[in-house]
Amino acid sequence: MQIREVTSSKKDQDDFFLLPWDIYENDPAFVPPLLMAVKQVLDTKKNPFWQHAKLKMWNAYDDKNECVGRIAGVVDENHNNFHNEKTGFWGFFECINDQTVADGLFKTVAEWAKAEGMDKLRGPMNPSTNHECGLQIDAFHTKPFIMMTQNPSYYPALVEKAGFAKAKDLYAWLLDNNRTFEDRLLKGAARLEKNEGITFRHINMKRYDEDVEHIIRIYNDAWEKNWGFVPMTDDEFRYMAKDMKPIVIPELVFIVEVRGEPAAFGLWVPDLNQVMEKIPSGKLFPTGFIKLLWHTKVRKTVNRGRILTLGVKKKFRHLGLASLLYMRYYNTAPSMGYPVAECSWILEDNDAMNQGLKLMKADLYKTYRIYDKSI
Repeated sequence: MQIREVTSSKKDQDDFFLLPWDIYENDPAFVPPLLMAVKQVLDTKKNPFWQHAKLKMWNAYDDKNECVGRIAGVVDENHNNFHNEKTGFWGFFECINDQTVADGLFKTVAEWAKAEGMDKLRGPMNPSTNHECGLQIDAFHTKPFIMMTQNPSYYPALVEKAGFAKAKDLYAWLLDNNRTFEDRLLKGAARLEKNEGITFRHINMKRYDEDVEHIIRIYNDAWEKNWGFVPMTDDEFRYMAKDMKPIVIPELVFIVEVRGEPAAFGLWVPDLNQVMEKIPSGKLFPTGFIKLLWHTKVRKTVNRGRILTLGVKKKFRHLGLASLLYMRYYNTAPSMGYPVAECSWILEDNDAMNQGLKLMKADLYKTYRIYDKSI
């Protein structure tokens, strides 16, 4: 078994990006990733994230020179400065069910991170908490929602036997239109909106860039004290917002104002994974784009979505705006043909958010785990 750094050669690149199709060949829950999107995240020249982070990628090969594993190593200067840490990250991990291969990959990324001055290794991060992250540790029979990770059931054992221990769990909740809210909850929400001057509006696609600026300010304020959070630079957020624009449904992106001041926002996105599973190659061209356009515009396939992020400025948290946003989605999305929504991900110790979802009788149906290891 050999571990080799990924170069710019076509073989190295293909081995890295196409490995999931071998790993998940017999997994009925597999949803092919959109190759274009994965490559875009890892594009160190175009993605602003890499202006403050370093990247290395490796492939593992067996004695027949077949690719049997991959991993990426990340050192994010912004994370370490913000948290006063020396933490390196691993992500984009895929591996056959072989502990020797997994150990080799983790050893390689640990040695690189240590040479970069790091004393801890954390993952999976693809490549940060502002992107896809976490290892799925249960509900392996379920298909992932858009921009959520998935992995075979044997991955947690590979990671833990390599010396990693739990750092934090992330929850995914399922909310559908079969739930009923208690009258006191509904009356309390109506009273709160009236008394505090709370108003909801949709994102304005004609002033998209202007509203994105409001959301940037809310996002970085709202998440500042969350475990593992790193503020996104303006360039990063705008880059991501530009990518999201084609799939934004304005009626399901809310900006909440309190007496005229932007105070909170909620971003709901259609679950395009319901379409991606119909494009087995993960490539949009030549026919994939037509399928994507057909299924999303006519909505013959997409009937669920994900509340991707929901943030409330610290000064307004006492108002319970997060619960009001969830209730607004509950009342809006089903009437538009989206009766099911995943609320993800939420830190296991985010008591306010988790308790609010319990009150709405959402189902905690899936858990993702972040692991740490001293190096």
